[in-house]
Amino acid sequence: MRRILGRGLAVLLSVAAVSAPAQPETMRPETVGEGTPEAAAPRGVIPVPVSDVRREGTFRPGEPFTYAVRAPHGDVPAAELAACLDGLGWRQAGKGRPDLEIGIDPAARGIVSEEAYRLEIAPRGIAVSARTAAGAFYAVQTLLQLMDDGRAEEIACRTIEDAPRFAYRGFMIDVSRHFRSVEFVKRQIDAMALFKLNRLHMHLTDGAGWRIEIDRYPRLTEFAAWRPYEDWQSWWEGDRSYCEADDPRARGGFYTKEEIREIVEYARLRHIEVIPEIEMPGHSEEVTAAYPELGCHGEPYRDGDLCPGNERTFEFLENVLLEVMELFPSEYIHIGGDEAGKSAWRDCAKCRERMRSEGLKDVDELQSYLIHRIERFLNAHGRRLLGWDEILDGGLAPGATVMSWRGTEGGLKAIRAGQQAVFVPGEFCYLDYTQDAPFTQPLSIGGYTPLRKVYSFEPVPAEMTPDEERLLLGVQANLWAEWIPTDSHYEYMMWPRLMALAEVAWSRPERKDYEAFRQRALQASEQLRGRGYAPFDLRTEYGERPESLAPKHHLAEGCPVSYATPWHGNYPASGAATLTDGVLGGWTYGDRRWQGFLDSDMDVTVDLGRTMPVRYVGATFMQSAGPYVWMPREAEIYGSEDGERFTLLATVHNDVPPACPYLLFKTFAYTGETRARYVRYVARSGGIPGGWLFVDEIVVQ
Repeated sequence: MRRILGRGLAVLLSVAAVSAPAQPETMRPETVGEGTPEAAAPRGVIPVPVSDVRREGTFRPGEPFTYAVRAPHGDVPAAELAACLDGLGWRQAGKGRPDLEIGIDPAARGIVSEEAYRLEIAPRGIAVSARTAAGAFYAVQTLLQLMDDGRAEEIACRTIEDAPRFAYRGFMIDVSRHFRSVEFVKRQIDAMALFKLNRLHMHLTDGAGWRIEIDRYPRLTEFAAWRPYEDWQSWWEGDRSYCEADDPRARGGFYTKEEIREIVEYARLRHIEVIPEIEMPGHSEEVTAAYPELGCHGEPYRDGDLCPGNERTFEFLENVLLEVMELFPSEYIHIGGDEAGKSAWRDCAKCRERMRSEGLKDVDELQSYLIHRIERFLNAHGRRLLGWDEILDGGLAPGATVMSWRGTEGGLKAIRAGQQAVFVPGEFCYLDYTQDAPFTQPLSIGGYTPLRKVYSFEPVPAEMTPDEERLLLGVQANLWAEWIPTDSHYEYMMWPRLMALAEVAWSRPERKDYEAFRQRALQASEQLRGRGYAPFDLRTEYGERPESLAPKHHLAEGCPVSYATPWHGNYPASGAATLTDGVLGGWTYGDRRWQGFLDSDMDVTVDLGRTMPVRYVGATFMQSAGPYVWMPREAEIYGSEDGERFTLLATVHNDVPPACPYLLFKTFAYTGETRARYVRYVARSGGIPGGWLFVDEIVVQ
């Protein structure tokens, strides 16, 4: 068993599963009693508590550290908590006063929710009050951080009152793209528990590999769990085939049913609910390779989507889900639902017949039919459906919960329809994006999400009503693993950014302060590193693209721009003002500074307002091959005094090969002597289908 923070988390627990966000009463430091409220969090405590009031004096822990748990007779979770404390090396007190006294009372006064607690450190001892073992467990996590994992010779006296902002505080681990061992998953559960996260979403199936044993369909783990490639990138760039488990080239793996039970129980003892995800109907290449009759064409390697016109598809899904539900007692079963191509459905006789017989007008409604049907099946077995926001397409199933990743709009739409949502917007919550300047980091899918960005996420928009807020279950960070082959790289991408998400999920917004959090994250990262984890080294953070940190003043700043080709609606930046607003982009096209053009040239004209000498015209483009962002093939730059007759000033050709996998920036510019009022800039698309051009500013000097 691997441990985190010394003996501190070898066998720790976490919070009870709750289906709606906690609504704690307002706690203010001044209501706690006499003393001085802390301006910032206690040293090393993540997430920051609701209230922390310092008292005079210190407490000196005994050796060994002793405890007593007072709880209703026969309280099993309390007994499990006591076993947990024994695992820390602490001892149950005999005669005399214990160092730590924990009181668990469902009617405890002043404790505002099931996960709330009060922690009082006085010169004579430490007292914890909670309604449940989950609340007491969180008090222990805070205490462990204050005690520096039990090494503190003395602890400053204080009273902490605390409760979570949201009931759902999650992390998604992608074990499909690169399989992770049971021990690795347990290690992350230990760390999640320390930072009071309480949902582990396991992305168990995807085109890259099926990772869970299903007795009724053995080919899923005999064949679809294995690839004849070292890593996902080689497989993706190769023929994307699978192989038999006994093939000498086989790479991959799966969890046996016994291993799943082991993970689920390990998490339960830490009060973390494990939510399985079984992808449908898209991202199912591995299923249709193993069982081709479930695709529209009926042939291996032809379909990425399951065929919703085929009744055998529903037989398969229901049989799989029955076995999954036997293993996972979670309230929710995640069914994916994202990025289904649906193209084969249009020409599939079975799909067309299903659409005719069910009165469905298009393939979006056909997907909705599948989602509705699976939801009824899950509901009949006492479970609830959770899916990515694409499950909204064609009509949302009546009891489904939306996990909103394409921004928060999908989740807000569900909430305003009276349904629940979890917010996981990629801009803030996707940890596969690089966390520092890309040239300093391992190769990644692209994007830039530093610690500060994750921490800045505010899930509740100002216009959300209290009734709507109650339907927002919480938040989750996702870490997709396409470009992350090793365990140490995976941890490097998780930590400390997952600490930031934990504080977003737990702490009240008025208690948050990034600079104070960063100091605590530095300390916590060092503790993780000392126990064998591999977090990103926040001490050496390079930071944002320097050009983006200050306004760029130039002749075209604030000038109007006319567009002969429109920008793409998903990446408008500042609209028509973008290319002359004096604001340069950062490391990612998602920072609302870069303007995007999909499958088209960029053709714009800047009106300088009067004819003037022009010596330089330039625009910067980026390339990030993972998300299909490419340099233009060439840029043509023109000048005109009347807006009618344009003179070609320069044609600048691209010299960056499309195959280059790194994030790169290149300025395509004219330098010379001319006079112009109008500057026309044309960037030619490289012609790769699905390819993007991203530009941040047209600088004229």
